[in-house]
Amino acid sequence: MSTIEMNSSATVGGVGNVFAKLFSVLSGWNDTRVTRRELSRLSDRELDDIGLCRGDIERIARGF
Repeated sequence: MSTIEMNSSATVGGVGNVFAKLFSVLSGWNDTRVTRRELSRLSDRELDDIGLCRGDIERIARGF
């Protein structure tokens, strides 16, 4: 009986880890999307003021 309970709890923990990982991936994707969108809305002058150019947007959005 004890073995069944331990296996059951391990399975639940495994499913929880999958959802936690999925949430983490989706959250990171959304952060990248929002950053890319906001930087793309800036004019070339505004980007230059903060030391960026259009070519830097993807690198910055992905956190490289």
